[in-house]
Amino acid sequence: MTTQKQSWEAQQSQMQQRVKKAIGSPAREDQEEELSRSALALFRAKEEEIERKKMEMREKVENRLGRAEEATKRLAEIREELEGMTDPMRKEVSLIRKKIDLVNKELKPLGITCQKKEREYKEVLELLNEKNKEKSQLVAKLMELVNESEKLRMKKLEELSNNIDILH
Repeated sequence: MTTQKQSWEAQQSQMQQRVKKAIGSPAREDQEEELSRSALALFRAKEEEIERKKMEMREKVENRLGRAEEATKRLAEIREELEGMTDPMRKEVSLIRKKIDLVNKELKPLGITCQKKEREYKEVLELLNEKNKEKSQLVAKLMELVNESEKLRMKKLEELSNNIDILH
C-alpha cells in the first residue's frame, strides 16, 4: 500500500512540474491540452485504482461474511446438539425426582408406624420379660414347695414305717 501511495505522490509531483513548465512556455495551448490529458489520465488511473481497491475490499467483506455465515450455521448446529443432549437428561432427572418425592411421602407414615410398633414391641417385650421373671420365681417357689412336700412326706413315711416296725 505504501508503494502505491509513493507512486501516486510521484505522479502528482510530475503533474505539478508539467503545470509549472506549461505556464512559463510559449506553446501554452498544446501544453495545457497535454496537461489536461495527463491530468485526466492520472485521474482515471486513480479512479481505476480506487475502484479496484473497492472491489478487493468488497470481495474480502463477502469472504468474511461467508465465513461468518458458516460459523453462525455451525454454532446453531452445535447449540441444537447441545440442547438435544441436555433435554432427555432433564426429563429423566425430573421423572426420578418426582418418584423420589412420592417415595418420601410414602416413607414418612411408614416411619411413624415403625416407631409406634417399636414402642409397642418394647412395651410388650418388657411385659414378657416381667412375666418370664415372675414365672421363674413361681417355678422356683414350686420347686421349693415340692421339695419341702417330698421331705415332709418322706419324713411321714419314715415315721409310719417306724411305727409299723414297732408294731411288729
